[in-house]
Amino acid sequence: MTAMNSRASARELIEAIVDPGSWHGWDEPVAITTDDPDYRADLERARERTGLDESVITGEGRIEGRRVALVACEFRFLAGSIGVAAGERLVRAVERATAERLPLLAAPASGGTRMQEGTVAFLQMVKVAAAITDHKAAGLPYLVHLRHPTTGGVLASWGSLGHVTAAEPGALIGFMGPRVHEALYGEEFPPGVQNAENLMNHGLIDAVLPLSRLSGVAARVLRVLCAGDPAPAPAPAAGLGAAPAATVPGQPGDAGGASTEPTPDPGAPGGARAAADAAGWGAAGPAAEAKPGVPGDAPSGTPERRGGSSAGGGPSAVSRSRRGGAGGADATEPKGTAARGETTEDGGVEGRQDAEAGPSSAVHGYVAPGGRSAERGAGGADAAEGEERGRRGNAAAGGSPSMAPGGVDGAATPEAAGGVGSAHDQAGPAPFAETERADAASDGTGPEAVVPSAEVSIRASRRAERPGVRDLLRVAAEDVSPLSGTGAGEHDPGLLLALARVGGTPCVVLGHNRRSARKGDTAEGPGEGQALGPAGLRTARRGMHIAAELGLPLLTVIDTAGAALSREAEEGGLAAEIARCLADMVTLPAPTLCLLLGQGAGGAALALLPADRVVAARHAWLSPLPPEGASAILHRTTERAYEVAARQGVRSADLLAQGIVDRVVEEDASDSGDGSRAGDASRAPDAFLSRLGHLLGAELAALRAQDPDERLAARRVRHRRIGLPR
Repeated sequence: MTAMNSRASARELIEAIVDPGSWHGWDEPVAITTDDPDYRADLERARERTGLDESVITGEGRIEGRRVALVACEFRFLAGSIGVAAGERLVRAVERATAERLPLLAAPASGGTRMQEGTVAFLQMVKVAAAITDHKAAGLPYLVHLRHPTTGGVLASWGSLGHVTAAEPGALIGFMGPRVHEALYGEEFPPGVQNAENLMNHGLIDAVLPLSRLSGVAARVLRVLCAGDPAPAPAPAAGLGAAPAATVPGQPGDAGGASTEPTPDPGAPGGARAAADAAGWGAAGPAAEAKPGVPGDAPSGTPERRGGSSAGGGPSAVSRSRRGGAGGADATEPKGTAARGETTEDGGVEGRQDAEAGPSSAVHGYVAPGGRSAERGAGGADAAEGEERGRRGNAAAGGSPSMAPGGVDGAATPEAAGGVGSAHDQAGPAPFAETERADAASDGTGPEAVVPSAEVSIRASRRAERPGVRDLLRVAAEDVSPLSGTGAGEHDPGLLLALARVGGTPCVVLGHNRRSARKGDTAEGPGEGQALGPAGLRTARRGMHIAAELGLPLLTVIDTAGAALSREAEEGGLAAEIARCLADMVTLPAPTLCLLLGQGAGGAALALLPADRVVAARHAWLSPLPPEGASAILHRTTERAYEVAARQGVRSADLLAQGIVDRVVEEDASDSGDGSRAGDASRAPDAFLSRLGHLLGAELAALRAQDPDERLAARRVRHRRIGLPR
């Protein structure tokens, strides 16, 4: 791997790409709302170091006279990690580019998901991928330039969906960072695999380009891709001192004039935001004043004193994202920063840190949700805290989420679940209690049910005797016809694909096959079960296409300890296949139901999640990566895995409170009462699976009976709202 002794900042990258004086920022200010002094200090240091208020910059400029939308990461801002605020900023920029029919150029440099925001930050990758998919479906070009380093969820979503993809020479590009691999498996990742040149040789990217050539190559590509399109309406000329343009944020409008708001249609390409705005959760209020022509204005003082955005596409008035402006950040890392800056999966950064930033944020700096601090972790965090109390109160007043057809809603109320609320200010989710009582139990278990701790659920999900997808089909399905592989010469034992009638409803079933465990694996470690590789994800996409072609419901079953981490997986396009699964799932015309049955670690789980409805077993969980990996990033040890998982909000009860899960199913009516093994499906698996099969059949039948256009529109709005106030 080539050492990256210098790295252009996001502002310098933009200035090198666009025509002089043509840049207009689209972002609005993000407020720091956390009450935790250590976390606030981390954010303030990141702002001071970078001149930015978040890890991404969005806006528009011209490349050889052509209007182009751009989104770029600043790695020096908390390792370029993506949380709710950054995710929302990205989505609004993509939606605006689509509405204004602009080609889009993305330049990620990121460690992935912002770990301190936990699972809700992880889910931002779904809505970013959905927005990119809409943009491409509208016939608009999407170009990607992967910068050093790009890893984790960013690579496995918007970093791998380009029509044309290039990378910096020597850039580290991989699904999971080397340090996490070593922590999980006790051995170093093979050298020479996760770099730009090797990935080009394996056909995963199209070119390796230095920044000096990027503008010319992009212009040449766009002359072909945009040849048949009418030129977009010109934006007003802007320079370093030009007057600001303004539109209503959140509405697609020309950068230099009044906004043009299309009729809301969340099912149409680019329509999700319009429907969201019409529903009252989009942007509101006037745009802030901007300083066009200068990417990334340095925030100083309060948001009222800082320059805002020139145009729409910004977050809601509750908490605005911002673009910045001039600041003249150095092209090189600050003194004391590691040359390579190797990133780990989802937000971690390995190497020496900026001496001016205080203690190494790769070791310290983890901010617990809700403002409680432990040792703060790699890459820092924009955690999500601000709206939590209001959301829990609203959820408690309104009861549990929508009732599933044909069955009693088995979910604990969000208030009882100790769930988390999120806005897109820089804050943190609320802490999660270790053992709680639910106000509502499911499927006849009585007036109360134990809501177990994260540790209890993770341990339960890893027991060898816990039922998996094969057991589900054995007990709860009829007319089962297994299908083998991709149909194009590949087979992965980590993914099961079958045609079946589940609970009486015909469907396509695809799920993680945890029963084919490797020899020597145990139920207590992160490696239990069959890891899912690129061929398994291609098999999953085969199942999705069958469902779409035949109009059959699709049932996905999540139960995975994580994706395969190997040379073969990286060179086989693991990250790109996760991204394509996300794109397929959010746009699939067939009814979709996801069952979160057990473990839900990382991108292998996320790839099967974006469905019309999500049902979770009580001990199921979902996290950005295995808890041991998160612990390795945040604390340089795997010994604090359960503590980290608890703070990330991975449990089914937490997911319910977030709106990620619609229904929680209790696993065993014989509750021990002490929370140590509450409602564990391994006690009476067939009884649990039989009850679960009836519930799934009713859910699938109800989805199949819905109007297809309305169902698809609701799915798009569902995922568009992830992380926003409910």
